Amino acid sequence: MNQLQLSAGDERTRGLHRFAMLTAGATFCLIFVGGLVTSTGSALAVPDWPLAFGKLIPAWEGGIRFEFGHRVAAGTVVILTLVLMAWAWRTEPRRWVRKLVVLAFLLIVVQAVLGGITVLFELPLAIAVAHAATAQALLCLMVSIAIFTNPRWSTTPHVDDPPSRIQLPALAAATTAVIYLQILVGALMRHMSAGLVIPDFPLSFGYLVPPYWDQYIAVNFAHRCGAVVVTAMILWTVARVLRTHREVGALRRPAIGLFVLLIIQIGLGAFTIWSEREVLPTTSHVAVGAAVLATSLTLTLRAYRILAAPPRAHAIESHAGSRVIERQVTA
Repeated sequence: MNQLQLSAGDERTRGLHRFAMLTAGATFCLIFVGGLVTSTGSALAVPDWPLAFGKLIPAWEGGIRFEFGHRVAAGTVVILTLVLMAWAWRTEPRRWVRKLVVLAFLLIVVQAVLGGITVLFELPLAIAVAHAATAQALLCLMVSIAIFTNPRWSTTPHVDDPPSRIQLPALAAATTAVIYLQILVGALMRHMSAGLVIPDFPLSFGYLVPPYWDQYIAVNFAHRCGAVVVTAMILWTVARVLRTHREVGALRRPAIGLFVLLIIQIGLGAFTIWSEREVLPTTSHVAVGAAVLATSLTLTLRAYRILAAPPRAHAIESHAGSRVIERQVTA
């Protein structure tokens, strides 16, 4: 009987985890569609909000396809997040995870409002960048929820981290923060229409450093310098994982994925300039940047779970979670 109870509880937990993964995937797709809106210059193709030309569904033509498609994708993520929140409050025994899902729902509401303000006030720079920032933060929250609801999260064994001046969890967290800041600089550059003010790559007007400056060149060059910093941080993090924890698959897999995504992202950034911002490479550059952030966050959370938490804490949380699930099933 106890085994049946635990199996039922595990199945409910797996269901929540799968739905959280679906919601995280939909959030990633939303970022891709949002990138399409910017890449195609369709941000004001629908000039009103929340309606579209005074209708629920406008004519599906031109830039309207991208802008209204972005709204449909956003509405889908809102619904999925609302369902996820209700599901988590019904079946998730950990209060902090339930609160995290509520925070995600509140954030996507803020994201929708910022999107509406962006349209109504015709793309104010600060609001447009804030809209991009909250989109990436929402993706991070969704990925975190998907990780925390994985049944294996509570049973992950602890591994000792070799002594170092900067421990792997802290290094991975710093890398994730740097990636997030780089994405924000990229968003600022896109919304300032400064993506091609430096028309060559890897040089800048034929020099390592631009020979003249204005605010647009400064933002563009800052994004390039940020890419160098991100590359260095990712290589440092990946090398640390492969050198000290190659045998830990939960760390090795996201580390290798992070390295592969970095190579793809650098190639897309270069091709975006060489192609003079063609839609597909430009949008893919935005999407892969989000994937780099999500993968780095995954590595960070797993590093803290596996390396930073003492084994006793794992056992206590796992046992407590199982007892709560068993009581819910019994009830």
